[in-house]
This record gives sequence, C-alpha cells and structure tokens, in this order.
Amino acid sequence: MFKIIKMYSIILIMWTALFSCTDKKDIPTVVPTTPPIDKNWTFETTPMWEDNFSTGSAPDLAKWSYDIGGSGWGNNELQYYTNAGNATIAGGELAITAKKENFSGREYTSARMVTKGKGDFLYGKFEVRAKLPKGRGTWPAIWMLPTDQDYGTWPASGEIDIMEHVGYDPNNVHSTIHTSAYNGMRNTQKSANKIIADATDAYHVYTTEWTPYSIRSYIDGVKYFEFVNEGKGYTVWPFDKKQHLLLNIAVGGNWGGVQGVDNTIFPATMQVDYVRVYRMIPQ
Repeated sequence: MFKIIKMYSIILIMWTALFSCTDKKDIPTVVPTTPPIDKNWTFETTPMWEDNFSTGSAPDLAKWSYDIGGSGWGNNELQYYTNAGNATIAGGELAITAKKENFSGREYTSARMVTKGKGDFLYGKFEVRAKLPKGRGTWPAIWMLPTDQDYGTWPASGEIDIMEHVGYDPNNVHSTIHTSAYNGMRNTQKSANKIIADATDAYHVYTTEWTPYSIRSYIDGVKYFEFVNEGKGYTVWPFDKKQHLLLNIAVGGNWGGVQGVDNTIFPATMQVDYVRVYRMIPQ
C-alpha cells in the first residue's frame, strides 16, 4: 500500500540512497528470460487456505498475526496499529475498525492483520469478500507482500495490491503492483481502477489471480487489471517468490490523507465476510 500520488525530489533522493545500501551480495544478478507463455492456468475449486470468521470474537492467531506500531509505515500514516480492540469477529464477519482515540502518541488506532509465517503462497487465486469503510481519510487495503525479501527491500521484492480505496474518492477501487522498475516512488506503478457504485454500502468479491504469466484482478468476477510478466528479470517481475496477505485500514497518509481527515466519520470499519486462497493447478 505504498502508492503515492505526488513525490518530491528529496523523497526520491532518500529512497535511492536507502535502496543503494541494500547488501548487493545477497541479491541475485538480473538475468532476463524469455517471457513466459500463457498456459491458461486454472485453480483448484476447494480453498487451500481460508478464514470464514465463523468462530470466536477475535481473529484466529493460528492464521493471523498483527503488525503493531505508529511509525507512519512509510506513507506518513496517522494511526497506531494495535493487536487488541481494532479487529473483532461477530456474526460470521471480521470487522477492522479505525478509531479516533489517543494511543501511544497517535490520534487514531486501527489494525493491520497479516498471514506471514501462517499463510505464505507462491501463485494462486486470492479471493476476499468485503464491504469498504466510508469517509475522507480512510485508506483500506487488501494486499500482499513478500515473505522473504529475496530481491531486496521494498519495492525490489514486489507488492501486489488486490484492492485499495481512499475515502476522499468514494467507490473508486484500485488494483496495483509495485516492483523496482514500476513503483509509487517513481510514479511508474502499474495499476487500474474501477468505479463500484456501492463499494462502501455492499459486499463485493475482490479477486487476484497470480500465475507465472500474469497478475490479474477482478471485482465480482469481472477483470479490470492485468500485469504480464515481461521476461526482464526480477526488477520487473519479482513475483516468483512467496508472498503473504495483509488486511488493514490506514488513516491519512500520502494517498489516503491527500484531502485531510474528516474526524466525524469514526469509527470507520471494513467488514470482511471471508478470505480464500485457491492453489494454482500446475501444467
């Protein structure tokens, strides 16, 4: 969730310096390859990993962990992510709730749930049925990050955004990928968006299909984004390593806070009916 609408030269310089400090001896040499052929991969119909949020009052710690803290998370976000009270289960649904409350030097709290070490995947179909929060200043996301940073720190090892939404631009849903070549710091990220008239009032199914050939995103079964493996090595396609899922609501930040935060909207909740992962069938 590192999309940034505007960048300033000093930020780019700082990022370049940071990236250049990555320990190059641990990063493979870029070896361009022939672009893969689309083999029309399909997916199993029974999930290999899922959470239907049907039991308990809090997320299952066998499936989820929490990122905790209020560091801004690389995007000047305003919330403090907690591991209690901001992610709850009731009526067969997960609720991730951003709140207006002072906590550890921050004026907002929220939750950022991750499957790292408990659900790590290489290729597959990722499906989440969710209803998005309303309000200027909210920035919900359903996304993926590399479990092991084999190609270096962000964005070198890749990011897959299954769904992002910013509250000041209601019902405009985005799917995006970030890599060394294509990322928000350079404003070269590969992305698409689609207007869903009731995204904040009704549940919709957000899906990403990840194969060696491409990353494709859908809303309610309708494709609206595709990024094809160009065969130019990991700077363009680092997506041959395991990634894990994240669910969160950020408050403010470089994208979500472009038009400020409306403090009358809180608490703001993303409701999730289920998360399902289907194995890609090898060919």
